[in-house]
Amino acid sequence: MEETRELPNLLATDRCDVCEAQAYIRVELESGQLLFCAHHGNANKEKLAPLTINWHDQSEELNRR
Repeated sequence: MEETRELPNLLATDRCDVCEAQAYIRVELESGQLLFCAHHGNANKEKLAPLTINWHDQSEELNRR
């Protein structure tokens, strides 16, 4: 799993694929991408790790609010 590629920041309009909360994590897979809130991203990180091409995490922005 990498965190090296520069990706556009997630916006307030980007929503979690599980619960529709604001997305802070983008997971790139060979088959596409998934967006997660911090909770669901962290809950699924271990399961997705073997399939992940890139893990883009902006959850540190939660502490800035």
